Amino acid sequence: MSQSLNSHIASFREQILQAAQSKTPLSIEGSGTKSWYGNHNTFTKLSTRNHSGILEYQPEELVITACAGTPLKDIEAALTEKNQVLAFEPPHFGDAATFGGSIAAGLAGPGRISAGNLRDFVLGARIMDGKGQDLSFGGKVMKNVAGYDISRLMPGSLGTLGLLMEASVKVLPKPAATVTLRCQVSQAHAHTLLNTWAGQPLPLSASCWIGAANSEEDGELTIRLSGAIAAVQAAIPLMSAAIKATELDPIIANTFWAELREQKLSAFTSLGPTETLYRIALPAACGPIHLSHMSPEVVLEWHGQQRWWKGPSDDATFTAIKALAHTHGGHAMRFRQGANVDPSNERFTKLSEQTHSQALEAVQARLRSAFDPAGVFATHRLP
Repeated sequence: MSQSLNSHIASFREQILQAAQSKTPLSIEGSGTKSWYGNHNTFTKLSTRNHSGILEYQPEELVITACAGTPLKDIEAALTEKNQVLAFEPPHFGDAATFGGSIAAGLAGPGRISAGNLRDFVLGARIMDGKGQDLSFGGKVMKNVAGYDISRLMPGSLGTLGLLMEASVKVLPKPAATVTLRCQVSQAHAHTLLNTWAGQPLPLSASCWIGAANSEEDGELTIRLSGAIAAVQAAIPLMSAAIKATELDPIIANTFWAELREQKLSAFTSLGPTETLYRIALPAACGPIHLSHMSPEVVLEWHGQQRWWKGPSDDATFTAIKALAHTHGGHAMRFRQGANVDPSNERFTKLSEQTHSQALEAVQARLRSAFDPAGVFATHRLP
């Protein structure tokens, strides 16, 4: 296996050096399940799919190390055997999703609100920069803090900083008990409840509210309790009484959370050919927000800190949504686009568009210059 992996690394270096010489960017890709994510590009692909395999798994140390092309389902299967999980619940968006692709996308599922973001779990990484240098950062234990924490720059970078070849991530034991409750409440009431509960010692691990964005009508609030058996059992009557909730069958509950993570609920799959699915990140204290020409249905995750809203794909609408999010201390992006939407649309709120992040644009530029002076990874998938 080592000889095969070394040949892959030699091939990566050759492709990168050729691209640097010809000044032609390379677009890094695993299985392509998230090729739609980020700004559109048509550059030559550098595939990591064959660079696959779990290199080391230490259940007792709660750490797994694998190559970028390793199927994410293989990682999760190995963890399941030891009753452990990726607590941030990365979405797959396809059966062939890879470990490296998940890290590069930096996306997390319903568990992110309680467990933390994907970036928080990355302990170390082996990358190749735009000069063909094989570099390692971080380590395989939480205590390793020597040097710059470059490994945590890789999550969410969409392959625009360097080629991720290997990574070590922290894993966690599977919760001893998990219960899902559901009720009908208004969006404003859901915000109040979730913010109150989040400040209490309750095993609240995920939440989702689906309903009409521009009305006071009730919507469907689903919450997940996970943790020690005693803690979950103690919380059920307390929370059920407050919202008159019913407990979901475990199979139905597991299906719901998986479909939310993979965006297979009708709120996502009904995206029209000329519509855009907007992802809006807002502070926990922000209540319901309104924009008249958007879809009547909104999906709230992470206790309202992540919101999904469908609407027209034009620049004027995106500008209005970004301004609305900025007013409340957040930001927005075009996450998915319908089949007939211009693929060249800018997807992100740029660092320069917000006062608190303007200074980071220069930092980002210096990082890219240091790691990729020839612009090998300058695909602009991330602005």
